[in-house]
Amino acid sequence: MERPWLAHIAEGNPKEIEIPDVSLSGLFDQSVETYANHTAITFFSKSYTYRELAERINRAAAALSKLGVKKGDRVAIMLPNCPQYPISFYGALKCGATVVQLNPMFQPAELLHILNDSGTKVLIMLDRLEPLFDAIKDRTSVEHALAVDLEKDYTEGTVADVRQVDINPAEDAAVIQYTGGTTGLPKGAVLTHRNIVANTLQSVATGEIQTKKGEERVLTISPLFHVYGMTSGMCVTFYNGGNLILVPKFDVEQVVGLIEQTKPTAFPGVPTMYIALLDYHKKKKFDLSCLASCTSGSAPLPPEVLSRFNEVSGTSVAEGYGLSEASPVTHRNPVGGVQKNGSIGIPLPNTDAKIVDVATGKQELPPGEVGELIIQGPQVMKGYWKQPEETANAIRDGWLFTGDLAKMDEDGYFYIVGRKKEMILASGFNVYPIEVENVLYRHPAVLEAAVFGVPDEYRGETVRAVAVLKEGSDVTEQELIDFCRAELAAYKVPDTVLFVDELPKTAVGKILKRTLKEQFKTV
Repeated sequence: MERPWLAHIAEGNPKEIEIPDVSLSGLFDQSVETYANHTAITFFSKSYTYRELAERINRAAAALSKLGVKKGDRVAIMLPNCPQYPISFYGALKCGATVVQLNPMFQPAELLHILNDSGTKVLIMLDRLEPLFDAIKDRTSVEHALAVDLEKDYTEGTVADVRQVDINPAEDAAVIQYTGGTTGLPKGAVLTHRNIVANTLQSVATGEIQTKKGEERVLTISPLFHVYGMTSGMCVTFYNGGNLILVPKFDVEQVVGLIEQTKPTAFPGVPTMYIALLDYHKKKKFDLSCLASCTSGSAPLPPEVLSRFNEVSGTSVAEGYGLSEASPVTHRNPVGGVQKNGSIGIPLPNTDAKIVDVATGKQELPPGEVGELIIQGPQVMKGYWKQPEETANAIRDGWLFTGDLAKMDEDGYFYIVGRKKEMILASGFNVYPIEVENVLYRHPAVLEAAVFGVPDEYRGETVRAVAVLKEGSDVTEQELIDFCRAELAAYKVPDTVLFVDELPKTAVGKILKRTLKEQFKTV
């Protein structure tokens, strides 16, 4: 296959990298040897060097071993961003266990499904979540539950006696990452040690020319329990010997204060964070010049937002793309190279991608044509946990079918057009929500927007929009419809624009369109 993107890799960055035969915890141990006295974690007033963090990880591994955790067992972690997360994460891996990542905002039914589906043996959770677990524990496979107080070190007093566990990086599961579950119940993507090690090194390779090993300070607000925060935040930072600045939740005023106080050099963010920071900057100026490297993932970044943030910060946000099934990153705009507004960039080293027809998935489409994005590379999951049929549907002939509609230009840059399941079929025409959303974001009164299809007796489906306005802004529904009509073909223009105070989002800031669609399917 042709790979036009190879000509656009930033000068100084590799086209291919070697993936070492090492476990994820082994990769961390290498950083401890190299950066022992460097600061590994900052959490408000607390900080830990790599040596101090490694000692706590070893104690956590010893404590889990005492509870009977052995190779192949599942250890679930339900914590916000805090030092206890990486301590628990790498402690479990040192035992040979597989980490099951849990959102602390899960409700009982969601928690029950994942604990039982994964066969979790030990649950490590925030202490205030104990009542939630107590209500369901008799119906779970969990044998031991450890409650974590953020003010204390739960490994204190444990002797760091860790037995060496033999890990096969290519076969052994490091993480079971449950997907959002666009249909039905969430599925567990099984990510091997090699998958995550590969994606860590692939991600580092895209910023090789700008990364200062042992000196980076990485503002990490994206949840570590989400695959983007795990790899692009935690794993990449530790590999580079950087300082992981952990923030448990996104509060724009608190984050601005932390930026001014800690002067981070890098920020792996999501679109809603960039939108909020821009909105705050408009009201109260603050300095973003410390940020040498910013990336955006998890959801499409509106081009208007990207341009404005680059202007305000003086840096260049490198938008990328990934999914849980790929550990997660597959594409990124080259850091230090040509970046195209609205594009997710080019495939990472050792990664192939192409656009195929939606009907059969077998015909590769030429540049400019919209089809399904499929991916091949060492970061692609082993499969879905205990779901061979779903695995066979997702991975065909070695290619991961993403379910995302996209196109590639002549230079090998890719553009996401929308989810296959979110495409609107209005009067026989395909409407991609992202195209309408990008127009709405260009209106000066619009802070956030979401577009989706709703049933229509005449057209089959029609286009509906929900918008959040900037503080102090005033615009009517008809004015926004007219604004869209001036920029879009008639069949793409929303029939209705509804105004809300805020949009429902996941923990990582992705807008929940299913919730909006259900709420506003009739108006």
